[in-house]
Amino acid sequence: MQVRGLLLLLLALILLAATAEAGKNKKEKAKKDSSECEDWRWGPCVPNSKDCGLGYREGTCKDESKKLKCKIPCNWKKKFGADCKYKFESWGACSAQTGVKTRSGILKKALYNAQCEEIVYVTKPCSSKIKSKSKAKKGKGKD
Repeated sequence: MQVRGLLLLLLALILLAATAEAGKNKKEKAKKDSSECEDWRWGPCVPNSKDCGLGYREGTCKDESKKLKCKIPCNWKKKFGADCKYKFESWGACSAQTGVKTRSGILKKALYNAQCEEIVYVTKPCSSKIKSKSKAKKGKGKD
């Protein structure tokens, strides 16, 4: 029985040593990938095909360069860029002269040092449908 206990202890020590060595390799790899540079300048996300979907972003810092994977949503506002995030107000009233509604957005966040406008304006055509806000009410026996 003592031999069996000794073998189990030896096996546990071997597994523990192997796990610690594997953890060391991951840390060393992370050190190789990391950079001392702190002033990275990132370009826009460039989709691999068409104008949205998966792509990459190139960054430079001194004499170093990197590529990061990125994604451009297919419903993004191309005029503003995918890296500029805005907080939009509600849609304004429909203009009878132009036939469009307008709203403004204030810059909330600029990702990857993107150059973004502080305030942007968007328009969309007025709806041709007239939406009814209240439904017809039926009487409840008080006639």
